Amino acid sequence: MRFSSVFSVFALCASLAEASRKPQIPTRPVLTPAPYNSGKKFPDSAPRNKHKKCFVKPGKGENRDDAARIKTAFKKCNNGGTVVLDQSYLVSSPLDLTFLKHVDVVITGEIHFNAKDVYYWASNSFKYDFQNMSTFWKWGGKDVNIYGDLSNGKSVIDGHGQAYWEEIVTNKSLLRPILFSIDGLKGGSMSNLRMRNSPNWFNIIANSSDIIISDLDIQAKSTGGVKIANSDGWDTYRSDNIVIQNSFVINTDDCVSFKPNSTNVIIQNLDCTGSHGISVGSLGQYANKTDIVENLYVYNITMTNAGDFARIKVWPGIQSSFQELLNGGGGLGYVRNVTYDTLHSINNDRAITITQCYGQKNQTLCEEHPANLTIEDVTIKNVWGTTSLSTDPEAGTLVCSAPDRCSNIRAQNITIDVPSGNTTEWECANVDESLLDINCVSTDGDRDTTNG
Repeated sequence: MRFSSVFSVFALCASLAEASRKPQIPTRPVLTPAPYNSGKKFPDSAPRNKHKKCFVKPGKGENRDDAARIKTAFKKCNNGGTVVLDQSYLVSSPLDLTFLKHVDVVITGEIHFNAKDVYYWASNSFKYDFQNMSTFWKWGGKDVNIYGDLSNGKSVIDGHGQAYWEEIVTNKSLLRPILFSIDGLKGGSMSNLRMRNSPNWFNIIANSSDIIISDLDIQAKSTGGVKIANSDGWDTYRSDNIVIQNSFVINTDDCVSFKPNSTNVIIQNLDCTGSHGISVGSLGQYANKTDIVENLYVYNITMTNAGDFARIKVWPGIQSSFQELLNGGGGLGYVRNVTYDTLHSINNDRAITITQCYGQKNQTLCEEHPANLTIEDVTIKNVWGTTSLSTDPEAGTLVCSAPDRCSNIRAQNITIDVPSGNTTEWECANVDESLLDINCVSTDGDRDTTNG
């Protein structure tokens, strides 16, 4: 009996020692859309098997490629398991992770994308026909939850965009990958992560539904004065029932952009700095193609030092040359039922922008070829703060290309101060000014509407 008792004590001690050596995995956060939701229920996430965990061990060497190791772990722990990325990884080849089903992904380490050869990624990344976009990897399937731990100082996904930004100084046609692509995911979440220096957009949510994003820290910062290109925080595309909330973004392009066929999307509780705003569009880029953006609610956003804030951008009815890889016009469709509510503007060039002349500097040409895509039932309300010296005393533009292309555009409780202290002005054309609680002035012809 005495020997048996001693053996039991040793066994217990060994078990406790083994348990202490196992890395602590944070519990999956319980994410709830708040205060608003789309009215559509998010599907329940199936329980995970607590004994089915795959810890990914990285390779060795500065030129390694951990892509295969990561994919092997997902194949092993798919269908009910948890993949843990708790060390430092280097991804040097594209990863197709669109086969996932009922899996959790814990990122408490760092994931870096190899930037030694930017032309490798230009050739080998996954391509999108839309706006010549490409991506390092694609995540899709059903019921996938990706999360980290912001308290540990890691939980980082880094695209090392500096090398790409330096290269496009002399080669503007270089294809640069998106940092994170959710593509074809039905039900899932992403939370408590840091994202750094994407070569292009940080995130695209494409061909997906029932996705909630929360508590992300996104930053694009260059060195040596190199200009950062694009760096959108999120772009939604052909997706429904999406919530993005409680996040912090420093970038140089749209904080959030609703691309074609984005429906039932909630954006709330964001702090954005240096961006081009919370943007519907651009839409109508591809001739005779139909773009629909409908049922959006944007709530409680602070925007600082940006080009625009609340923004809707539509291409004209004529082809227009804008940038090296971005041209278009003549598309069909509509924007409908969009609300911007509770917006704090701090030194942004324009607090409100509505244009149907995107990508075209000649406003007269846009009036001769009005947009084929209409804008209707838009409310922008409870907006306060300041704009910059850029267009003082003007604080924004609400300009449609013809009287029948926009309807029921409303601006309510708008209190924006311009630096000069003069009366704040708003450029208005082809909108019902009786629905606008702002000081409208007439347009002055040609204007530059080509800000990205």
